[in-house]
Amino acid sequence: MRIFYPDMYVSALQNIDIEQLKQRGIKALIFDLDNTIIPWGSNDMPDETVAWFANLKEQGFKVCIVSNNSKDRVAQMAGILQIQAIHKAAKPLRRAFLRAVQMMDVRPEETAMVGDQIFTDVLGANRLGLYTILVMPINKREFIGTRINRQLEKLVLRRIRHQLIK
Repeated sequence: MRIFYPDMYVSALQNIDIEQLKQRGIKALIFDLDNTIIPWGSNDMPDETVAWFANLKEQGFKVCIVSNNSKDRVAQMAGILQIQAIHKAAKPLRRAFLRAVQMMDVRPEETAMVGDQIFTDVLGANRLGLYTILVMPINKREFIGTRINRQLEKLVLRRIRHQLIK
């Protein structure tokens, strides 16, 4: 079951302890897009989110989006944030995570994955040895396949809910 457990569990991106990541030797962050950075299906990037990502880069972190979404959507959001991105990632397969690590020129143990889904983001990243951060989904509106996965995720979340960092 450990393969499904994140290393950190937070309610929102802004609650990630950046100093703790630095202390762990994390130099790069991979982000899921939908319901992690922005609500599923939305094309609106809040100014606070843009500022938060700018701060990450100012602090020296390398940043990349890895999403199962389409090229156009992922490229548009990555362009707003001025970061690299990989689309149609086929998560939880390791290939896209490994590609992101190579693009950012870091090692897996220096990389954290931030996402809202256990069976794509956390599982795929754990399989490569990345530090994993699970965030609560921004919105309840989701792709139908994701809604099915959420039912299974409840089993894992029962075990880790006490680890939630506000």
